[in-house]
Amino acid sequence: MKHAQANRLKIWIEAARPRTWATSVSPVLLATALAWAHGKAHWGIATICFFFALLAQIASNFGNDYFDYRKGSDKADRVGPRRAVAAGDISPRAMLAATAATLGVACLLGCLLIPVGGWWLIGAGVVIAIAALAYSAGPYPLSYHGLGDLTVWVFFGLVAVNLSYYVQALSFDTDVFLCSAATGLLSVNILIVNNYRDVDDDRAAGKHTTVVLFGRKAARTAYLINGILAVGLVAAWWIASWPAGIILPLAYLYLHLNSYRKLARLSGRALNPVLGATARNQLWFTLLLIAAIVITTYHPS
Repeated sequence: MKHAQANRLKIWIEAARPRTWATSVSPVLLATALAWAHGKAHWGIATICFFFALLAQIASNFGNDYFDYRKGSDKADRVGPRRAVAAGDISPRAMLAATAATLGVACLLGCLLIPVGGWWLIGAGVVIAIAALAYSAGPYPLSYHGLGDLTVWVFFGLVAVNLSYYVQALSFDTDVFLCSAATGLLSVNILIVNNYRDVDDDRAAGKHTTVVLFGRKAARTAYLINGILAVGLVAAWWIASWPAGIILPLAYLYLHLNSYRKLARLSGRALNPVLGATARNQLWFTLLLIAAIVITTYHPS
């Protein structure tokens, strides 16, 4: 009995796709570091943002598992990691219920921020919830019409960082916006690897990702540029944290270029580790940038 329960738990954890959690965790960590640097960090609020972002992404992953199965783009023999509904590990009904429940808990957490940030956060929360579902569901699923990359950049970059900062500082900031644009690009890179690996399956299922629309070469180029551009967008922090500021971005670029070379060389299931490495790269970029922020705050030039 215990073995069966442990196996069931493992199936649900895998369905939540922990490899990609960096894309929801990183923006909150970065926003909190920026709020701290500006003397406005609030650790309780940051914790709420952390779990809200994580649950919203898990709900989106559950929904993606369910709706891609219903639309026929996920099959049991897919080249990517096992999908719970398509493989028969979790029933469609259970996955849909889990999607609704997880999104509901995320929304309840978000409501705790209303007394701090104002009633307009309800509208922001509704938009985030709709986007989490509209990514794979509805009459015009965004990921099926070449809008997945833009959606990820906006919601896992601009929205996640700026809102997490706002509810702590109660203001917006140009530096925060640039950081949000940078981390959004790295979230897009995770999606690029996913769609690069699945391009043949997606094309057969009529799922028009940007890789299907523009091809593998364009996807590889976008992946490379996104990582380099992310470093450039936050150049002010690297410069301000000199001399460490020369080492920190180079450490990230080493990881990024290594993943890019593997992306260009590998295909199919061999790309699964590259997906995990790309998520790791985003987390490392975040931690390295936070290091630059800390150095600059303690030792301003």
